[in-house]
Amino acid sequence: MTIRLGAHVDSTDPLTEAAAMGGDAVQIFLGDPQSWKKPATLYPGGAEALKSAAEAAGVGIVVHSPYVINVASTNNRIRIPSRKLLQQTVTEAAAVGALGVVVHGGHVTADEDQAVGYANWRKCVDGLDLPVPIFIENTAGGTKAMTRHLDSIGRLWDALDGSENLGQVGFCLDTCHAHAGGLELDGLVGRVRDITGRVDVVHCNDSRDEFDSGRDRHANLGNGFVDHDALAGIVSDAATTTILETPGGVPEHVADFAWLAARLG
Repeated sequence: MTIRLGAHVDSTDPLTEAAAMGGDAVQIFLGDPQSWKKPATLYPGGAEALKSAAEAAGVGIVVHSPYVINVASTNNRIRIPSRKLLQQTVTEAAAVGALGVVVHGGHVTADEDQAVGYANWRKCVDGLDLPVPIFIENTAGGTKAMTRHLDSIGRLWDALDGSENLGQVGFCLDTCHAHAGGLELDGLVGRVRDITGRVDVVHCNDSRDEFDSGRDRHANLGNGFVDHDALAGIVSDAATTTILETPGGVPEHVADFAWLAARLG
């Protein structure tokens, strides 16, 4: 599989930023990531225009779903709107020709059984219409998170086993989240694939905090606490679409690209 390299960019003009960085992938939000409002393509001309322009430019689009989504929640006022918003995001992502939709694994509260969260994920996946896949992302913190630790990722995939939509459920591996969540990066791609069968997207980020901190604070590549060789190794081992979510704009991302390229050979 070919490594597509890009960054999370502004939703209104993502292709201009991709060209300025020299990337062949971008990640965007479809609307406000902190809102429950129905997603909409902000690119001039809408979804069809973005799809055509991205195809012409040879740029792959990854959509990141809103942060408010938590389909694992036992709270009906969160879980039910989360399912609706995830479906709306997937539908709009398909309209822009996206590779798929990244969605956080979510959590239950401290006094709740994680098994309920896994069951809620299964109900959600069974009920989705998935013209493009979802990529469930590992998260950095929380003792009752669905996707912080490998054993919990395994329990989630066990819950999803047998779903008719399982073939459209992939995985997004975030290096900062893994480091902060207490996962050793060396060999991690293989360990994740042993559970999920796939790693579809890498979020390549350094971390401002030390190992197993539980804190999600991204740093530019080489400027944080993540082991340099292990970070590059994740990208090499996954050999898939790789997105920077590092601080700054085009100049900083170009520097991050160069840092990574020097270590990938």
